[in-house]
Amino acid sequence: MASGSAIRGSRVGAGPMGEAERGESAPRVHITYWCAHGHTTTPSFASDAVVPETWDCPRCGWPASQNEAAPPAQTKVEPYKTHLAYVKERRSDGDGESILEEALQRLQARSGRTR
Repeated sequence: MASGSAIRGSRVGAGPMGEAERGESAPRVHITYWCAHGHTTTPSFASDAVVPETWDCPRCGWPASQNEAAPPAQTKVEPYKTHLAYVKERRSDGDGESILEEALQRLQARSGRTR
């Protein structure tokens, strides 16, 4: 014997989806963008919205433009830098050695040992 709910597969408040229930849609305009790999994407925008010059390609992630003949090139992405990488940009190896020596001397002085 089959048991289950009569409203299985639906959610509270679900009903027919139509213009009468949601109201009228804003007027739309479809703009086509091309990336350097030849992918096209056509997002829709409200007709009174400012249309962006470039759009990220959903397939490859490269930037795409409205000019099919001259799509934009990939932008250079800076890799993530660690704190140590930023410190090494500001300090030389000699600076690092002297700071380390000072820190070791302070630790040894605190523990009562001398070098």
